[in-house]
Amino acid sequence: MPADTAFPDRVPVLIAGGGPVGLTLAALLARQGIASLVVEADEGYCSGSRAICMSRRSQEILGWAGAADALVAKGLPWTGGRSYWRDTEVLHFQMPSEPTQRFAPMLNIQQFYVEEFVHQAMQGQPALADVRWSSRVEAVREEGDGVVAQVRTAQGVQEVRCDYLVACDGGRSTVREQLGLQLEGTQYEGRYVIVDIVQKTRRPVERLAWFDPPSNPGSTLLMHRQPDDVWRIDYQVRDDEDPAEAIKPENVLPRVQSHLAMIGEHEPWEALWISIYNAKCLTLAGYRHGRVLFAGDAAHLVPIFGVRGLNSGLDDAGNLAWKLAAVLRGEAQQGLLDSYSVERVQAARENIAYGAKSTEFMAPPDFAFRLLREATLRLAVADEKVRPLINPRQSAPVSYQSSPLNVPQAGDWTSGLAAPGQPAPEALLEGARGPFHLSQAFGKDFVCLVFCDAALPEAVAELSQAGIGVLDIPAEADVHGQARQRYGLDGAAAQALVLVRPDGYVMGRWRGIDPAPVLAALEQKGITP
Repeated sequence: MPADTAFPDRVPVLIAGGGPVGLTLAALLARQGIASLVVEADEGYCSGSRAICMSRRSQEILGWAGAADALVAKGLPWTGGRSYWRDTEVLHFQMPSEPTQRFAPMLNIQQFYVEEFVHQAMQGQPALADVRWSSRVEAVREEGDGVVAQVRTAQGVQEVRCDYLVACDGGRSTVREQLGLQLEGTQYEGRYVIVDIVQKTRRPVERLAWFDPPSNPGSTLLMHRQPDDVWRIDYQVRDDEDPAEAIKPENVLPRVQSHLAMIGEHEPWEALWISIYNAKCLTLAGYRHGRVLFAGDAAHLVPIFGVRGLNSGLDDAGNLAWKLAAVLRGEAQQGLLDSYSVERVQAARENIAYGAKSTEFMAPPDFAFRLLREATLRLAVADEKVRPLINPRQSAPVSYQSSPLNVPQAGDWTSGLAAPGQPAPEALLEGARGPFHLSQAFGKDFVCLVFCDAALPEAVAELSQAGIGVLDIPAEADVHGQARQRYGLDGAAAQALVLVRPDGYVMGRWRGIDPAPVLAALEQKGITP
């Protein structure tokens, strides 16, 4: 928008922070028909690679935001990685993957591309998604039935009223500071220099890690290929190194050159971006404070190991968007927003637990951890049973087992993959218009999956009349048998209903095809789609 364009007096949702989480939330709200205003302190997209590994779940969420096609066309997919102790390979891991999947387990792409692609997708709905750059929320107060934010712009301070404010303004969140909230948890001392370099290579796309490499003795070093012939390199610096000195080119470039020479990468190269990082395992105790909600790094900070940072932030956006929309449309009470906090705080604590384990292995905080890691790496050279201990356990969707939205299930099910609170399993189906993936049906409305090979009874129409999407999955559509197996049905003749939330999580499943318990479950939870 032109710099002198006036700010609206009031918006349904004000989003502080226009990084990938804030932009994705705005795009998902627009898909729900809810207008938002995003204010971002920077004048445009971020610089440097920053968060680069997009999980399969994140690719699905970005698909709902309208950015998947551009993302997949530009990104570099990968399915596994290798770890080395000194110059000996001690681990080669593969993530679960199959040819019928819609997305790769992981996709490498620089964060600024994610921001650009989501922002471009938002351009199709300018009346619902407005982004103002070079603008910062600097003061917040709740007032009556909304929130008032003071936004600093080049033209001065603008006052914007909103029904809800979502803080996506990063690890140094101004909104969090304004509310006097503190993150809880652990901050590690070990620091990593992050370097983007451009260099042509023929190596496959995989996650590469070295412990105590000859090129940088005593350090841990990670490498990822990115689009545009870019390598992302992260390496640990000594505890006694001054961070300001550690990121100077004269100290960074020789270390990079030493490692490239060690692994046989001799093409010319140049540095693009240098930064420094230290691992943090921190979260707010709750993500809802009245009409102010927190998402992404403003809510939680997770170590880079296992790539749970941005991926968990995008999951925040996917969880929150439909709930905010339901409340603003009058289809649910404000209490529905409490479930956002319950579910995503649980997810953050699980991510932090995994991230802490990975951090303590990648950057041991004391002598005991260093000794344990040394022993593990030595044993892993010859003992394959030890090697899984080195696996960084990449990001995976969290199960909301204790969610207040889960509906208790009855009957016997052959699989727990689709139990209430679990992410809805993917399946490749065959429809009238050709093959399609089940996840393409999620992301906007409640969807009831109907497993029935007979003609659907008229009663099922009650679901559509109640605003619930209905997806019939007869056996002939489930050509690979994936849906019936993964949703826990014990044969082609079995009948069942599975209610999937707009964010792709199972809310409940029932034997038979009587819609009454589905409608009753939503009524009990106070939701009227």
